[in-house]
Amino acid sequence: MKDAMTSIATPAYSTGARGLFVLILLALTGCSLPYHPARPSVYDFGPGQLTAPAASPAAKLVPLAVTEIEANPALDSTAVLYRLAYADAQMLHPYAQARWSMTPAQLLRQRLREHLGQHRALLNPTDGVNRSAATPASQPAPYTLRIELEEFSQLFESPTQSVGLLRLRATLTQPGPTGEQLISQRSVTVQQPAPSADAQGGVRALTAATDAAMREIELWLAGLGA
Repeated sequence: MKDAMTSIATPAYSTGARGLFVLILLALTGCSLPYHPARPSVYDFGPGQLTAPAASPAAKLVPLAVTEIEANPALDSTAVLYRLAYADAQMLHPYAQARWSMTPAQLLRQRLREHLGQHRALLNPTDGVNRSAATPASQPAPYTLRIELEEFSQLFESPTQSVGLLRLRATLTQPGPTGEQLISQRSVTVQQPAPSADAQGGVRALTAATDAAMREIELWLAGLGA
């Protein structure tokens, strides 16, 4: 009987020993296994308008030159930023696993051109339009639109509620006999509620805030006759 018990215990012991050996080996070699960190989610404002706009019977608008958007240095990266207003609203935090496909200033300019380009010709400041040679005397010189982006973040009012906050300043100028002439300047501040208290919710809120700001700029230009 004793021999029988020994014959049963020996394989069991051997199996347990082998299992323990494998665990120890994995523990010793685990640090050398390749580590693949999770890739951050990359966001933009979406595909934009999917169909061409209908032709407008309205009078042709003056061409508009849109400069590169200047941004607060804190926004000069692809980080998706948020603030905790209930803790310290002066501190910007980046989401670790989320980023924009371009800087906010680049995304904003792209969206601005999508909106404004539906109803007028858009130029780059480097296009070098010659007022005397390329533009008839009866036709107004092209306007230049400059945008300064001051704030672009998800603002948490509480741990569960937040908004996408966008603040910018738009300046419209036009060439004159003595150089650039200021036509008008406008500050735009937009807040849009975030559908969730995370990076995805912040991105959706900031996209909605951007589109609302673009509409406000369009109305402002229309009110100036520009």
